[in-house]
Amino acid sequence: MNVQGSKLYNGIQLLTQWPPRRQALTREPMAVPYLASPPDVIPVDVGRQLFVDDFLIAETTLERTYHRATFHPDNPILTYDRAWEQEGPAPFAMVFSDGVWHDPADGLFKMWYSGGYLASTCYATSRDGVHWDKPLVGPQGRTNLVKRHERDSSTVWLDHREEDPDRRFKMFTTAREQDWRLALYSSPDGIRWSDRLALSPKVGDRSTVFYNPFREVWVYSLRASLPGTGRAREYREHPDPVAGMRWEETDKVPWVGADRLDSHHPKFPEIEPQLYNLDAVAYESLLLGLFSIHQGPPNQECDRLKIHKRNEVLLGFSRDGFHWHRPDRRPFLGVTEREGDWNWGNMQSAGGGCLVVGDQLYFYVSGRKRSDGFRDGWGSTGLGTLRRDGFASMDAG
Repeated sequence: MNVQGSKLYNGIQLLTQWPPRRQALTREPMAVPYLASPPDVIPVDVGRQLFVDDFLIAETTLERTYHRATFHPDNPILTYDRAWEQEGPAPFAMVFSDGVWHDPADGLFKMWYSGGYLASTCYATSRDGVHWDKPLVGPQGRTNLVKRHERDSSTVWLDHREEDPDRRFKMFTTAREQDWRLALYSSPDGIRWSDRLALSPKVGDRSTVFYNPFREVWVYSLRASLPGTGRAREYREHPDPVAGMRWEETDKVPWVGADRLDSHHPKFPEIEPQLYNLDAVAYESLLLGLFSIHQGPPNQECDRLKIHKRNEVLLGFSRDGFHWHRPDRRPFLGVTEREGDWNWGNMQSAGGGCLVVGDQLYFYVSGRKRSDGFRDGWGSTGLGTLRRDGFASMDAG
C-alpha cells in the first residue's frame, strides 16, 4: 500500500499530509495539482491510458471532444412489479448507489437495489446485464428481498481482493440508529448477510463507499453540509473496511462540492447547485467519478409543486484519488422532465460505477417518474451505454 508522501503508479507524488487538509470549500472549481505540474516521468504500464485531460499530452493541435452515454431503448430495465417493492408512500425498484456487478464465480450480472420506499434491499440477476430476473432466494420468505432494514443510501461492493470467502461482498448501508450511521455487513453470495460488523459515527443520509485499488484504501464519501457549497462531500480513507468505520471528526476532511461551472435548474436559476452524491470506481488507469448534481428545488417546493428534485449524473476524473478534474459539465446521464418518463427527475448513480461488457460500458442509474402523489418515490432503474474508453476523443477537424 502507498503511504503518505509516496509516489503513485502514474508518477504522481502524494503530499506529505494525506489526505490534503482543505480548510473549506468554495464555488471555485477544484484545483488539480498534477495537471498544473505533471511529473517529469509518467509511467504508463498500469491500465489503458485515457486522454480525458492533458496529463499525458505535452502539446497538440487536436481538439478534444467529450462524449456522453446513450440510454438503452428498453429502459427502465428494472421496475416495481412486486408487492414488497410498493411498500411505503411510493414504489421503489431502484439503485440508490447499492451495486451492480458481474460475478465471475457464476458468470451472472447481479444487482442490489432499494425495494419499497427505503424499506429493504432486494436482489436481481441477469445473463446479459439488460434483462433481469428477481429470484425468490431471500431469507424473508418467497421474495427477492435479502435484507429488510430502514435504509437510505447503500453500497454493495464485490471485493475481488478479499481472502475470506464469507466476506466477498460488503454492504455499507446508511441506517437509522437514532441518527443516520453507516452500518457494515458481509456476505459470501450477496444473499445471506452477516450480523453487523461495524457502525460508524453519525453521517449524512446519502453517504457511500468505494474501493481505490491503486492505493488499496476504502474511501468513505460522506454527505455533509459545508460552508460555501451547502450539500457536499467529506473524505475519509482507511485500508481496512471495518477499522475504517471508526473515526474522529479530525479524521475527515472537506473534499468536493458543486461549483460555479455547474448548471442551474432552468426553472429555478436562483438556486445554487449542490453535490448530492459522489460514487467512484477504478477504470483502467484512473478513477471515474459519478457526480449527482442537485439543482433544486428544495423538498418543500417539490411537495408544493408535486415534482421531483432535479439531480443529474455528471462525470469527473481523478488520477490521485482525491482531486477531481470535471471538464464536461453537461449531464452524462440526465433527466427529461417529460410526463410519463421513468427518468422525469432525480437521477442517481449505482455503486460500482460501470461494467465492461464487450466493447461497451454499462452505467446503471435510477430515475423517478412523476406522479401526483408522494414527490420522492416512483423510482426505477435504467441503463446507459458508452463505447469502451469512449469518454473523450482527440479530433483532427
